[in-house]
Amino acid sequence: KEPEITLTKDLKCLADNIYHESKGESLKGKQAVAQITMNRVYSRGFPSNVCEVVYERSKKICQFSWTCKKLNIIYDEHYEDSVIMADAVLNNLVRETKLNDSLFFHADYVRPKWKKKRVTKIGKHIFYE
Repeated sequence: KEPEITLTKDLKCLADNIYHESKGESLKGKQAVAQITMNRVYSRGFPSNVCEVVYERSKKICQFSWTCKKLNIIYDEHYEDSVIMADAVLNNLVRETKLNDSLFFHADYVRPKWKKKRVTKIGKHIFYE
């Protein structure tokens, strides 16, 4: 039986972000999205808590596009995986070292005009420093 995980505010915000940003991705893809979110929490250029990072807006641009769309969560196996991954990342149980300095990602069908260093592609997301 899976252990019960209490949904704290930070855990819920991180799980929601994983769910909306990487619902169809592998566990590695979910982990990468979670890690970028946490990298931002620990970076000077971003807010210092999970929920503020997830819901951050600059001007009218949402850092994570789903937060502008007011999307609902379906509490299914995808959300359950997101909660488990959020818990693992928050508790430093998993880490992808090549993403240690990464703060940005986008879906592979998006073409931003960023001048950032590409680090890797995991699933349908491209990650940058």
